[in-house]
Amino acid sequence: MAADRNAILNTVRTHLAEILEMEVANIAEGNTFADDLGADSIALIELVDSLEQEFSKSIPDFAFDDDDLAELRTVADAVDYIVRAHG
Repeated sequence: MAADRNAILNTVRTHLAEILEMEVANIAEGNTFADDLGADSIALIELVDSLEQEFSKSIPDFAFDDDDLAELRTVADAVDYIVRAHG
């Protein structure tokens, strides 16, 4: 599962870098979206949308549950959520 997790982490970092217009290398797993990366609520909505599109290809009906969005504070939180959905 570690390889899958690393692939998911790289995908999340790539999408986030594109949305925030920053280098992937500047995004670490422990970074918080708001405080460390300066992502506002619009950027987070874009991230959730792009990750849902990306991962729905490999995880049928993948979507972030609206009730869980408040818990997504760090890059690792998003990765863990997708890993859990992947089963």
